[in-house]
Amino acid sequence: MDYLYAFLVGGLFCLIGQVLIDYTKLTPARILTGYVVAGVILSAIGVYGHLVDFAGTGATVPLTGFGHTLAKGVRQAVDEKGFIGIITGGLTATAAGISTALFSGLLMAIFFKSKEK
Repeated sequence: MDYLYAFLVGGLFCLIGQVLIDYTKLTPARILTGYVVAGVILSAIGVYGHLVDFAGTGATVPLTGFGHTLAKGVRQAVDEKGFIGIITGGLTATAAGISTALFSGLLMAIFFKSKEK
């Protein structure tokens, strides 16, 4: 059942994104940013943690999960380090994801040539 819940919740996030692309004038960059901000907000009000408990990776892998991880890292760093944790917490918590994205982008840029439209 865990796989089904992860699939359904992750699919729901994808469905919402596709509806936003198809029926609004929002650019993909704004939609992606909105997902991260939504993850931070839902985590801050205590809702997203329950969704992660229910859906597992269906809730942690999408961009809303990235926002949740940012918020959780900031909360933990503020508890440990005080005010400076506001700046360092999110970066510390998401360092692996950010590093992987940068490294993957670098590899793609090295091995593939972009084409003009």
